[in-house]
Order: sequence, then structure tokens, then C-alpha cells
Amino acid sequence: MTTENCGIDFDLELYLKARAKTVQAVQSAAAHIHPGMNEAESLIILNHELNQAGVEKFWHPTKFRIGSNTIKSFRDISDETVLLENDLFFIDIGPVFFNHEGDYGETFLVGSDARLEKLQAAPKQIFYATQAQWKAHKLTGVQLYEFAEQEALKLNLVLNTKMYGHRLGDFPHALHFKGKLGSLEISPAPHLWVLEIHLIDESTNRGAFFEDILI
Repeated sequence: MTTENCGIDFDLELYLKARAKTVQAVQSAAAHIHPGMNEAESLIILNHELNQAGVEKFWHPTKFRIGSNTIKSFRDISDETVLLENDLFFIDIGPVFFNHEGDYGETFLVGSDARLEKLQAAPKQIFYATQAQWKAHKLTGVQLYEFAEQEALKLNLVLNTKMYGHRLGDFPHALHFKGKLGSLEISPAPHLWVLEIHLIDESTNRGAFFEDILI
């Protein structure tokens, strides 16, 4: 099927190594972020971690969202803000390692706030619940996001449907498919699709994000 084709150089082992480097870069950078920093300062730290990891290029622009900017969709422009004492930030990167694409995003909390702790945890919770339904019932891409939206409502959160998942693979995956996972009428194959979960809590004016490949 065209939507799930890969290039002749696609290598699952290298692809998973690229994923591991991507996750490590996000989590290593997050450990150095502290209150008072703005997004530009935080990006310097993130880019240092990526350069240390040997990033070759990027297949999508890096997003580092702090505080109230965490409610914004991928293409929205951030407002000028700094990280507060008790607040959220998230990182979303699309680097290329070994000529294979990585894509990972995660939300982090600095300080302590009970409502934000629940919000931070929610995207991972819904991601893994949705992935389990996909494994058990071979859900299509459309059904994945229908399920995720219902799970978000149970937590009194809004699923941002502007941030659907997509294909991934050896660079560039767009040669094979440019569409969104949330519009896919087939059950996505393992490893080749990214499930994005972006949740908005209107009561706190904060969002939380998690993405990874479906495995």
C-alpha cells in the first residue's frame, strides 16, 4: 500500500535507534530547564543536546512551548513568556539520525501543582490506552482519534484535533504519504505511524502533549 511504503534504504534497526536518540535528547534537555527561562533560551539547550547526539538534519521545525503557549497548535506562533515557578513546558522534535526520522514529544512540570500534575500525565495515559485499543481491535486512524477524544472528555479535557499524527520512516517519508493519521481509513501498521495527543485544560489555560510511534 502506497501510504505505508518505505524507501529501499529503510532499516528498522536504524529507525529504532533514531527513535531512541530522539527520546534521549528531549529528556536530557528537559532536565536542564528551570523557571525564568524563555523559549529561545530553552531551545539553545535542546539544540546542544541534539548536536551532541549527532543530529543530521530536521524533517520538521522544533517546537518548545512554555506556560500559556502549551495550548497552541503546531503552526501557531508563540507569545513572549517565561517559565513560571510551577508550570508546564513541552518539547516536540523531528530530527533525522542515520537518515531515518525521529519524532517525539513530551510534557514536563517544574515545581508542584496538583492540577498541572494531572494534566501532564493525561497525554501519556490516553496515548497508551489508545495504543492498546489499536493492538486489540485493529482500529483505523479515524477510530484512534475518536477513541482518544472520548478519553479526553472523561478527564474534562479537550483533544486538539489540529495535532493529528502522521507517517514516519526513512527520510523523507513524505515521498510516500503526506496525510494525517486521524484521517486514515485503514488500521496503521506498527512502527510507521506517530500518534499525537495534545490536550487542553481550559480551566488552567494550559496544554499537555505526548507523541511517539505506535508499536
